[in-house]
Amino acid sequence: MPLFLHKNTVLNAEVGVWSIEEDEDFFLDNLHLHEVEMNQLNRIKGFRRLEWLAVRYLLHKMSGRSIRALCLKDDYGKPYLVNSSYHISMSHTKNRAAIIAGPCPVGIDIQTKVSKIERIARKFISDKEWSTFPEMSIESMHIFWGAKECLYKAYGRKNLDFKANILISPDQFDKSAGRFKGQILFKQLVQKYDLMFEWVHDDMCLVYAAQTE
Repeated sequence: MPLFLHKNTVLNAEVGVWSIEEDEDFFLDNLHLHEVEMNQLNRIKGFRRLEWLAVRYLLHKMSGRSIRALCLKDDYGKPYLVNSSYHISMSHTKNRAAIIAGPCPVGIDIQTKVSKIERIARKFISDKEWSTFPEMSIESMHIFWGAKECLYKAYGRKNLDFKANILISPDQFDKSAGRFKGQILFKQLVQKYDLMFEWVHDDMCLVYAAQTE
């Protein structure tokens, strides 16, 4: 079943994951892309074209609409739905596409577990996060990376340093429930988020976030 996961979460947001098994023609026949979307697609090469199409098809399936809403990007590259008050975020990795939608700023990240994350973890995990987190395993590193990607996407204005401006609260990390908290600190800005994570097929880390303050 291509629709791998679809649920409403305790974060007051809707999350979906699509297993990409279709070819490009399937999505083109079913999406009926607007001209501006076709122009975006024509600038994309390789397998990323299929991911781009799949994530928009999933978004439409989750919406329950009979007529698909136009999905564009703002001046900062953040996706949004035309004529909708809902916030959205997208991600994709290794034949999976993921979407989150909600009434407040949201972010989502799905990634395949890889050993090389150990080599770069110190670049996005702060010394305080590292020292106060009880178990910094390779799985935890992926959760931290996914969480910071989510908050970066939810903020949507770039210029954030993953290590200095996006902070995860290890003391509020409930591993059994897959729930934790994070915040963005940037100049005079403070934004707080609830986050959740889960493992898909044991080798893909799915993390999603919704702004609380």
